[in-house]
Amino acid sequence: MSFHAVLTVAVVVAMIAALVLELIEPDAVVFTGLTVLLVGGVLTPKEALSGFANEGMLTVAVLFIVAHAARSSGSLTLLANRTMGRSAGGPRSVLRMMGPVAGVSAFLNNTPIVAMFTPTIRDWALKRGLAPSKFLIPLSYAAIFGGTCTLIGTSTNLVVSGMLLEATGSPLGMFTQAWVGIPAAMVGVAFMATLGYRLLPTRKDPAEEFASGGREYVFEFRVPEGSSVEGKTVEEAGLRQLRFVYLTELARAGGAGQTFSPVHPGEKLMGGDRLVFAGSAASAVELQELKGLESMHDAEHLDHVRDRGHGRVVEAVVSSSSPMLGKTIREGDFRARYDAAVLAVHRRGHEITSGLGQLRLRPGDTLLLLSGDDFLKRWNQARDFYMVSKVADLQAFDRRKATISLVALGGMILLAATGVLDILPAAILAAVVLVLTRTVTVVEARRSLEINVLVVIAAALGISKALEKTGVASAVAGALIGAVEQFGFVALIAAVYLVTTFFTEIITNNAAAAIIFPIAMATAAQTGADPLPFAVTVAIAASASFATPIGYATNLMVYGPGGYRFTDFVKVGVPLNLLFFVATIVVVPLVWGP
Repeated sequence: MSFHAVLTVAVVVAMIAALVLELIEPDAVVFTGLTVLLVGGVLTPKEALSGFANEGMLTVAVLFIVAHAARSSGSLTLLANRTMGRSAGGPRSVLRMMGPVAGVSAFLNNTPIVAMFTPTIRDWALKRGLAPSKFLIPLSYAAIFGGTCTLIGTSTNLVVSGMLLEATGSPLGMFTQAWVGIPAAMVGVAFMATLGYRLLPTRKDPAEEFASGGREYVFEFRVPEGSSVEGKTVEEAGLRQLRFVYLTELARAGGAGQTFSPVHPGEKLMGGDRLVFAGSAASAVELQELKGLESMHDAEHLDHVRDRGHGRVVEAVVSSSSPMLGKTIREGDFRARYDAAVLAVHRRGHEITSGLGQLRLRPGDTLLLLSGDDFLKRWNQARDFYMVSKVADLQAFDRRKATISLVALGGMILLAATGVLDILPAAILAAVVLVLTRTVTVVEARRSLEINVLVVIAAALGISKALEKTGVASAVAGALIGAVEQFGFVALIAAVYLVTTFFTEIITNNAAAAIIFPIAMATAAQTGADPLPFAVTVAIAASASFATPIGYATNLMVYGPGGYRFTDFVKVGVPLNLLFFVATIVVVPLVWGP
């Protein structure tokens, strides 16, 4: 082996070890490996940086913008909730999600599906007190399952089809892979909804960790007459499944004047009931999204802010110079003075027992407010408050944004699916439309880019080029396949699959397919076998990347949001790889065997 080949092997081994041990962040690990290969002369600057101009990486980047538009309009939340239903979680919810996602992914590129569903599925899980880590790996895997079923399901299939056309004059058909892909996908979904679900980790979300150590606020709501929750129990109304807040008191309206604390989950809600919640600042957004309740204070203003679609939750600490000192919120006419509604109050070291309407403000009181966009600009440096900081933006369903984002998304899908445009120009066109119509601002477009994901993808493409260039991949693959050639057709198919799946886990799926394909074709020619089953095997194995987060773009996309570790993919993915392996070596000989 040449010096460059030895250096490449050493870098890949060290990189995988660093990722497994989680020494530093994945993007830093992979980029450092790429830098060593560049400085060591294995790659030229053009080769090392080619991943940053790769069509797949750029497509993922643009799709982050498209996904942000769909999510910020509130339409994806509605779609995800309908997909997932109101179930309490568990294997049934995984099954409800994976079926539709796999079906859609069979005809659309899987990266936009995962890019759009990742934040929505995460929010859905958190609202129900569930760990997103139980759902995001299945989301990625479902997209991969669907991609193995048709020619257009993933770019890897198109790469293999193009190489097969050059080698034999006949490409893969639209549903050639379905013979293997559909049964393998069915087995995969069944596994993830049973044993796979048990193997998935339960990671605490970073937002929950932050909330658990933050200050506690008191919120007051009421059940208006004729509300959709009137007559329902506390549990039926969904008030026992809140993430950052809990119901501490229920005060019954009317002559009885009963007060329940603690509140039993079977207690029925009645019109006029006053509900007191306690929780973190993060719970403000959650409470505003509850159906059938209205705030005890400035409900009209809250509705006005929500309808504008630009609501923002902020914290403001009352200063000793505030004109509100010694006054209640109503006496000080807080709404007219600041154009903001008080959602809750926190008073350090003191439990607030009276209603917010009767509370007289003191210096140091922290107010949780729902305001418009300009509150921070107007009052951040004012003497009325010691400090003003944003907590979260209040997501509301914006019909105009939803319509434009869905039209842009539908147009992108239609153009790509019909072959009028490739996915990258179609995605760029959609993003431009979203920016020009101000559905997404330029600032929001910049912030929507997940730079760490993009760096890992681009750097990994550069490292895969080093494996190709130095001949390491071809040498290893050729030796392994040559060792089993004498054992017959099934052994050859098995060897092709195992070598392809090994490389697709440590480099990109397209690179793995490109490296193994010529070796598979040579094997078919030497044994007089039909090249088609070998091409199908390469395509399935290159796409079936489950055991590492770096082997497939969708795995990388859920790596951070799910709070996963490298070993989480190994634990769930290796058994799944084995299932796809068995499905392939059973079905391929039955359909295309000698």
